Amino acid sequence: MSEIVGFVGMSHSPFATLLPSIPGGPGSKFLADAARVAAAVSEKKPDAVVVIGPDHFHANFYDQMPPFVLGVEKAIGFGDFGSFEGELPVASGLAWAIRDGLDDAGFDVSLSYALTVDHGVVQSYEMTTGFSVPVVPLVLNTAAPPLPTLARCVALGTALGKAIRQSSSDDRVLIVASGGLSHWLPSNDPRDPSVVGDKRESLIHGRKDARAFAAVREPRVRAMAGNPEAPVNAEWDRWFLRQLTDGDLAPIVALGHDKLEHEAGSGGHEIRTWLVGAAAVGLPLVWDSYEPVPEWITGMGIGTTFQVEVINDH
Repeated sequence: MSEIVGFVGMSHSPFATLLPSIPGGPGSKFLADAARVAAAVSEKKPDAVVVIGPDHFHANFYDQMPPFVLGVEKAIGFGDFGSFEGELPVASGLAWAIRDGLDDAGFDVSLSYALTVDHGVVQSYEMTTGFSVPVVPLVLNTAAPPLPTLARCVALGTALGKAIRQSSSDDRVLIVASGGLSHWLPSNDPRDPSVVGDKRESLIHGRKDARAFAAVREPRVRAMAGNPEAPVNAEWDRWFLRQLTDGDLAPIVALGHDKLEHEAGSGGHEIRTWLVGAAAVGLPLVWDSYEPVPEWITGMGIGTTFQVEVINDH
């Protein structure tokens, strides 16, 4: 039976790698603590890592939008915003065990033998393991309403943890959740009256030429970088981390979709990945780090269920 050796929740932002890193500058605390988490992960010597993350309309579109997609054979980094482009090592045996376990629990997750993943999966995978550990990618729909409910994400996490622990291998498995925290993004909902014209068509039919769609979208996103006045709800972000430190997901689930979006923005829906991962491990956070980085348009948080050595204050 496999052993879950820990959980890492980690925010992602394309600007974490696109913008220059300046000592003491925006995001420097996050990047330093992410490196410390990677060192702690290395000491745990995981055989595989399950990375739970979103897609930002690089693989999934409204022509067919699954709530959950599991990669079982190949995973290919899209390369958006300078993230890794190319094939990633996949822990296929564990992936199939997870699929079967989730099926037993009543989750009909979509299956992919060639899953495209963007920075929503790749960035946190790289920051925690450096691509040195085979991955099982689990993609959650957090960007294309209607989304899976918060309660359903917790149930998926519980089933995921059971599936890993009951798998026939003796793998040491790390679970990484990539997403959030608070950030505000333009609407991607085709039902929204403001989503019209080419944007609406690309959200629905972007699969026909995902790279052309990305080439149009990326400059708009890049233009959002560097604004020190970009909205970030640091108070809410810290509240969210406290709930995970208390090991109590119920107050988060009780928010529901609309209250979560009001408090944490449309991008805040990515905390669903944290709910899945935290429920899978079933342990509270014992270490966390937080830095509001409006220049990256995101509240950048990290949380782990294991201790991380902090060498210096920052």
